[in-house]
Amino acid sequence: MTMKTVWDLQATAARRDRYYAASQKKFVPFKEPMVFRRGEMQYLWDVEGRKYTDLLGMNVCISVGHSHPKVVGAAVAQAQELTHCTTMFYHPVPAHLAEELAATMPKGPEGDVEWVVHFTNSGSEAVDLALAMARGYTGNLDVLALRTAYHGPTSAAQSVTGISGWRHPGMPGNVAFVPEPNQYRGIFGENVGAAPYLDEIERTIATATTERVAGIIVESIQGYGGIIEMPRGYMSGAAERIRAAGGLYIADEVQSGFGRTGAHMWGFEADGVMPDIVVMAKGISNGFPLGAVVARREVAAPMAEKFMFHTYGANPTSCAAGRAVLQVLAEDRMQENARKVGGALLARLQDLQSRHAAIGDVRGRGLMLAIEMVKDRKTKEPDEATTSAVFEACREAGLILSKSGPHRSCLRMVPPMCLSMTDVEVVAEGIDRAIRSVAAA
Repeated sequence: MTMKTVWDLQATAARRDRYYAASQKKFVPFKEPMVFRRGEMQYLWDVEGRKYTDLLGMNVCISVGHSHPKVVGAAVAQAQELTHCTTMFYHPVPAHLAEELAATMPKGPEGDVEWVVHFTNSGSEAVDLALAMARGYTGNLDVLALRTAYHGPTSAAQSVTGISGWRHPGMPGNVAFVPEPNQYRGIFGENVGAAPYLDEIERTIATATTERVAGIIVESIQGYGGIIEMPRGYMSGAAERIRAAGGLYIADEVQSGFGRTGAHMWGFEADGVMPDIVVMAKGISNGFPLGAVVARREVAAPMAEKFMFHTYGANPTSCAAGRAVLQVLAEDRMQENARKVGGALLARLQDLQSRHAAIGDVRGRGLMLAIEMVKDRKTKEPDEATTSAVFEACREAGLILSKSGPHRSCLRMVPPMCLSMTDVEVVAEGIDRAIRSVAAA
């Protein structure tokens, strides 16, 4: 039997509609189907040959650029030698990657904090493992999570996801939600800082838990929640309060990690917090399936009492890609590029906000940015319809981004970190043109 790929838009759409399960239909972004054939660094080409600037990074998975030659080369070389080696056997590539990831973690004021790594197949599995690890170490069941948080589609990860559209029936219990410290539309008003939200953590522990908790899981910047950055003092304050109740601080760096914020390698570093467990995935291997839980040695130790492994978690091909990603991040100064280019793009988006009443807020850090569309700036009523229309118009302008937030009223921008200063103007002009075309319709 000869395997043949048919590069035809309508045939691909029909085949997908016929053979994909209903669970995968909701997540189709555009009204009309789209098929990408090729990617190179920050650009994509569809099956008809049209070029796009990728502001989505394939859901933040592409960190250093589509088909980056060093990453592809490392993965191909490993796959040709040994494509897969199950975790029960030793292999140098995942062992090296574990060492290199551990080296990126903070060592504590005394320099004595030791970190260990458990590789998983995805970020969702990493979240599941982190929750199990926290419960096993503390002996407590209750976990705190933030409203509008997204942590993944697996059962345990869904249980700590605070957006209804991502939650399905039958989620595990022992989860209490606290309000996210949104400085634009949070429950305490604009720009109030961390203090009232830290008080809510204490209230929730006192009223919705046994007062002995396993931990709290926090995205350093909420991704699907609409790019909600934690205000100064929130992450460190949350860690202090959760530890007082016997729990651990779990930092979810699946979207905000690997230098994407520009300021630090890991988003939690912005607040000087020392996590107990760090969850990472997506950009870790630039599109190859891989996730990881990096934990303090003593926190991970109780897991040795029972079997726990993930079939493809330490896959040497994906881990070879992961090692190459760390190399490219350092050699090409990707974090610094995210800081500079992200800062320039943020300034241009703020300029658009001053000229378009439909933009209620512009926010983010590095190359993790969003604009939120509203019907009225005073009431801040979310405008999903305008967001969807602008989103479609951005496609026509050659820009690929995503709709996010609990009301799908935010345009999220998380491009490959090789986005350039030249791209900034193209992006800003494209969004400007898209908004004007929707307003004139």
